[in-house]
Amino acid sequence: MKPSLRVILLWTLPALVIGFFLWQGTFASNTNDLGNNAANTRMSYGRLLEYLDAHRVTTVDLYEGGRTAIVQAIDPQLDSRLQQFRVDLPASAPELIAKLREEGVALASHPTRNDGALWGFLGNLIFPLLLIGSLFFLFRRSSNIPGGPGQAMSFGKSRARFQMEAKTGVLFDDVAGIDEAKEELQEVVTFLKQPERFTAVGARIPKGVLLVGPPGTGKTLLAKAIAGEAGVPFFSISGSEFVEMFVGVGASRVRDLFKKAKENAPCLIFIDEIDAVGRQRGAGIGGGNDEREQTLNQLLTEMDGFEGNTGIIIIAATNRPDVLDAALLRPGRFDRQVIVDAPDLKGRLRILEVHARNKKLDPDISIETIARRTPGFTGADLANLLNEAAILTARRRKEAITLLEIDDAVDRVVAGMEGTPLVDSKSKRLIAYHEVGHAIVGTLVKDHDPVQKVTLIPRGQAQGLTWFTPNEEQGLITRSQLMARIAGAMGGRAAEEEVFGDAEVTTGAGGDLQQATSMARQMVTRFGMSDLGPLSLEEQMGEVFLGNGLMNRAEYSQAIATKIDDQVRLILEHGHQMARQLVRDNRVVVDRLVDLLIEKETIDGEEFRQIVAEYTEVPEKEQFVPQL
Repeated sequence: MKPSLRVILLWTLPALVIGFFLWQGTFASNTNDLGNNAANTRMSYGRLLEYLDAHRVTTVDLYEGGRTAIVQAIDPQLDSRLQQFRVDLPASAPELIAKLREEGVALASHPTRNDGALWGFLGNLIFPLLLIGSLFFLFRRSSNIPGGPGQAMSFGKSRARFQMEAKTGVLFDDVAGIDEAKEELQEVVTFLKQPERFTAVGARIPKGVLLVGPPGTGKTLLAKAIAGEAGVPFFSISGSEFVEMFVGVGASRVRDLFKKAKENAPCLIFIDEIDAVGRQRGAGIGGGNDEREQTLNQLLTEMDGFEGNTGIIIIAATNRPDVLDAALLRPGRFDRQVIVDAPDLKGRLRILEVHARNKKLDPDISIETIARRTPGFTGADLANLLNEAAILTARRRKEAITLLEIDDAVDRVVAGMEGTPLVDSKSKRLIAYHEVGHAIVGTLVKDHDPVQKVTLIPRGQAQGLTWFTPNEEQGLITRSQLMARIAGAMGGRAAEEEVFGDAEVTTGAGGDLQQATSMARQMVTRFGMSDLGPLSLEEQMGEVFLGNGLMNRAEYSQAIATKIDDQVRLILEHGHQMARQLVRDNRVVVDRLVDLLIEKETIDGEEFRQIVAEYTEVPEKEQFVPQL
């Protein structure tokens, strides 16, 4: 029911009650009315007797069983004209009738009308019928509300969306950039379409497939593609829709879901965000959630319990596989775990080609250039990137998306909205030196990622930005690369110190120092890249709700902790001194780049390297060029 209709009904019922009693009161007053002969002027009983003695009364009409009289008499105050008076008679006045007869006054008695009983009966009958009809209408419409009064008997029914033939509009051809995951899932589709090919050699159909990956990589899109390709009945539901505040409702919904699935087997069940119901049991502070744990127990039993579920394949998606219960991940329940990771360069190229089908791109734009510009982007990020570029194109009243809109869209997606340009001041020059410090160190250190762009245009919380293009296939990072990144992070503070002095350093390097300190501590405690030797001294912090303690216990002594701090400080100091030396040795080119940056506000990486090459030798950096 729409909220406006509920409000109308809630106000209508009290209005009916009040209106009924007002109507009853009005009707009662009408039945007791004296008719059109009712007089507005009242007369006392004693005055009536005086008028009778003076022979001024001409007619008397009795009403209400003789309790009220309408008297027509001559009023001496109105030039002896006839006037009507209303007289309330006493309960016992037998002498009045005799006196009226003696005086020869015309007397008439009007009986009491008895219509009130009939109308009162009808009113008392109509109002309950109207009230019952309104309540029936209210409860009937509320049956469409999830959890409403009309659904009290269906509270434990499954809320899964069912499609006999899932027409999602998505096929495997519409899913790009995750070819390995598609290959795994195409087998599931073949199992459903041609099971005899596998059963002939003794293979059994998998019971569950778990899609694991970061947000935005295409897990739900893959499930839609499976449903569109398989052509079998399809159930889709979110993990949070099982759990309610009442214990046992979730388990009842799981039973009802699998009951419907058995009736339509072979079929697919897709559970999105299964971590909402599949978290580890018996973990957390003060015990677990009985409702969630009972729902999980029922799900485990339905997937692989005493009774089998032949022909039912469950596809689940999550980005938190570390929180799932171990019993849910074992073979026989989720037989396969398909990793849906962020796409590589080839994958991003395929994804961009899919999302660019309905976009009007400038002929000079190369999809490959956009793919190289966006390392680490997921499929959702790339779709959002092209959409933001299209919005910027429409806002600028252009007919096609150009590379300028693509670059601005990338900056907006990564760093936030563009802010107001800085005015020429000491603060702007200081920020320019800070950003050029990052860029000059990143350019002159061999193992650092190459500079892509330096800008003074504020975005998000940053007053200026220096972009680096990371190596595409950098799964493993060497010690020299980590040291180069620490030196590059220190470049901004180093430039401030060399140009303005220690007294003029700013808080702009706060994020850089935090990033550099984190990398240095991991080098010492996790990667064994310090004088302490190949030791792993710290583990990743666990979640409290997974049974881990609130207090993390150190795995080493206080003496080792002091040595760890010393090693971290040495690494940071080494990177800091390296950055200061590079800025000091290249002060001339730094000043020229700062003047150019203040003038243009943005310098791209290629122009930056050409200017630096005029003053010093720029080391060759390894670039990964994949085969597309």
